[in-house]
Amino acid sequence: MATSPGDTLSEATLYRMGADGPESVTLSSLTKGRKVVIFGLPGAFTGTCTTAHVPSFMRTRDQFAANGVDEVICISVNDPFVMSAWGDSTGATAAGVMMLGDSTAEFTKSISMEFSAPLVGLIDRSKRFSMLVDNGVVTILNEEGSPGECEISAGETLLGQM
Repeated sequence: MATSPGDTLSEATLYRMGADGPESVTLSSLTKGRKVVIFGLPGAFTGTCTTAHVPSFMRTRDQFAANGVDEVICISVNDPFVMSAWGDSTGATAAGVMMLGDSTAEFTKSISMEFSAPLVGLIDRSKRFSMLVDNGVVTILNEEGSPGECEISAGETLLGQM
């Protein structure tokens, strides 16, 4: 069943680069008692993800903070090495966007946002979405109709909905 506003997010283990290399982080540790923005996308270093989706949250990061958001998190079905390199190359990490890998698509599948496009090598990837999560509960959820679109899931749209 697809995730909807009012749903509590299931526990999931995600991965990031730490000071000593890859490290796991639980979703609950990122959301418990906090207001966070989570946005998901099909893949690191891919077209719309790199040129539109990530930049929209880089532009709005400070405005989210001014509206009480503790963290802005980008999740993709990639490993932490790729997510770290992508965060560095786009400037997202420096802009304060946490880049997390959902290596096994555990989180993506738990919220029913997975899709596959085998002809272009994308298997069990994430649909493009954005959400506002308050203490683990989804309060706003925006899902794009197509992986190449980035309008209703953009940072500016979510910010305007708050």
